[in-house]
Amino acid sequence: MSGRHSTAADELILNKTIARYERFDLLCIDELGYLELDKRGAELLFQVLADREETASVAIASNESFGGWTKTFTDPRLCAAIVDRLTFNATIIETGTDSYRLARTRAQQDAALA
Repeated sequence: MSGRHSTAADELILNKTIARYERFDLLCIDELGYLELDKRGAELLFQVLADREETASVAIASNESFGGWTKTFTDPRLCAAIVDRLTFNATIIETGTDSYRLARTRAQQDAALA
């Protein structure tokens, strides 16, 4: 298969994958900000979010503040565009910086010692 046909096939698979994410009423993304995304990965995530804008819900969990997302999305303009898409008409719930997993473990340890 020539490079042109391979690229077209890859693009078709990619478009089908992105379209699959549009069908869900709610898309949940956990630990956003944990891994750095390369430019192409960030662009694809932006495309998924933009396609869902005002038509379907997205829930994001992240231990990073929006300001820290520049480590995940290394292109500042793309980072700003993603934050803009996610925060438009959004409900933002900040739970603090403490890990609920760590708090639960400590509570279990305290209960065991009591």
